[in-house]
Amino acid sequence: MNATTTKQANQQAVYGCDIEDFVDNVFESITYQACGVNMVVSGLMSDAQEQMAHGDVEGARQTLNRAKYLMSQTMQGKLTAVRGV
Repeated sequence: MNATTTKQANQQAVYGCDIEDFVDNVFESITYQACGVNMVVSGLMSDAQEQMAHGDVEGARQTLNRAKYLMSQTMQGKLTAVRGV
């Protein structure tokens, strides 16, 4: 396994997706553009609750990891927390 394959496999296990692609999609989302990352994170947390309610604990864990990644990027100044205020 080369480094790229290992990174992709790790991201798939942790986030359920390629996290850079996910962040690119967040940037393009109407929710991020209108409200900022805080609303995106709130939506992800709601999604995780639904996943847990339906027994998808692994999916909920990955969804929460995506939310935590967005929060860390926001704290580093790479994403806007709130827009339109």
